[in-house]
Amino acid sequence: STSPDVKRCARGSPVTQLLLPALMVLRESPFPNRLLSGLYSLGQYLLFPSYWAADCLLDLRETTAERQQRRCCRCCPLRALVTGPLLLLLLILSMPSALLGLLLWLPMQAARRPFAYKHNMLSRHPEVWELPGTGKVFSFVSANVCLLPNGLAKFSNLGHMKQRAARIGQCLTQGEASASFYGATMASPPRPEKAGPGEISVPFPPDVDFVCLQEVFDQRAGAHLCQLLSPFYEHIVYDVGTYGLQGCSLKVLNSGLFLASRYPVLAAQYRCYPKCSGEDALSAKGLLSVQVQLGAAHGQRIVGYLNCTHLHAPAADAQIRCDQLTQGLFWAQLFQDTHTQRGDVIAFDVFCGDFNFDNCSSGDELEQTHEIFRHYQDPCRVGPRQDRPWAIGTSPLLLPCHLAPRPTLLMAPRAPRRTLEQEEGRRTYLAGPILQDGRPDPSAAGSPWEGRRIDYILYREHPAPISLTTEVEKFSFITQLAGCSDHMAVGLRLLLNAAPQWQQQV
Repeated sequence: STSPDVKRCARGSPVTQLLLPALMVLRESPFPNRLLSGLYSLGQYLLFPSYWAADCLLDLRETTAERQQRRCCRCCPLRALVTGPLLLLLLILSMPSALLGLLLWLPMQAARRPFAYKHNMLSRHPEVWELPGTGKVFSFVSANVCLLPNGLAKFSNLGHMKQRAARIGQCLTQGEASASFYGATMASPPRPEKAGPGEISVPFPPDVDFVCLQEVFDQRAGAHLCQLLSPFYEHIVYDVGTYGLQGCSLKVLNSGLFLASRYPVLAAQYRCYPKCSGEDALSAKGLLSVQVQLGAAHGQRIVGYLNCTHLHAPAADAQIRCDQLTQGLFWAQLFQDTHTQRGDVIAFDVFCGDFNFDNCSSGDELEQTHEIFRHYQDPCRVGPRQDRPWAIGTSPLLLPCHLAPRPTLLMAPRAPRRTLEQEEGRRTYLAGPILQDGRPDPSAAGSPWEGRRIDYILYREHPAPISLTTEVEKFSFITQLAGCSDHMAVGLRLLLNAAPQWQQQV
């Protein structure tokens, strides 16, 4: 049936009718009907006892903070001795139901669209742009949040997934309130020797338009984040990825990608990288591409494109990362060619995520010269092995194993910000350059020390007959997730203006 909003738009002006597709959003359920959705849920319920028992067994591993707390309390390590055998027994007893659930769950993957979509009632419709005129600003955030099941997160020295998901959602939705409360002191003061758009910031920027997350692997965490962010972001794409047998590998985790947008999503597509190895083969890492409608001007749609990804992790597999980047670059262009209509104005084209390589390590030389940097611009980069003076590393951000003697830093994001402004602090808490096998590079002990920057937000301008010019207004390294993740979030603000050829035509 046609909604009242759509009927009113259909009777409106030509410009209003141009914005009509924004109301015709994607289907929310990843399944075409309730029967298939119900069978899929039944399979998950049958699998859950085994999944829960296995996760709890892995969760018996202590993080450094938990070990430190146990020593302070002088507690005996009886938890593993008592609960371990019980959990193992539960895992064995639940195997028959898990096998039945697997037989039901696997075939359902063929009918499942590889993402779920949440859409709230629109409170802000795409607007009519007055061009030429004042510039439009759009802000983006990308963050690896390490929301694995508790047992797997322990291998990154993080636990308490449910509490961290709640904290991350709170940080993402209280940027405006935090900014107004703390004021200008929350952003690092401009350093004369490092002038530029970069800053080290504690809170997330206010009024972020697009949030792109990686490692939201746990479905419960993804659903919780979706619930927390939905009052602020009307369009959310989550639970992204394919499960089950994909080629020669079994995908037990999704891609971990998660995207929230304040603007209507016109199209979305996910593709799984065919090349993978080791433990990374268990997750469906890939590329999520989204087209959003921003408005209209002079009878033309104004759209934006976002591409979010998470590349292969093991340091020694540089060729796999390069192949994934090449594949992702091709898929991003194919998605745009498929969904761009004649006359569309592309306001922005962003490619972001956790690339798992940096621009300072000799071991990442192959990735540093990849062709993606000829198509997209990295605001933090001058060229291979050379970053802007204000750029700093993003991984690992104050790992708990380093902070055990000073646990107060985990609870005070302002302290990491002050620490990272100094080279001594960056040298202490940020991972340094590595060799090809992943070992620290001893030849990189000199100054300056910025750390490994493996989280990226790239952008490009489209040389269309009518286009917009792009200017980087600000690039932020955000410390607010200290203690919630082993990465630092990054933010980008782009200022868009009408290109000279548009102004001439007008």
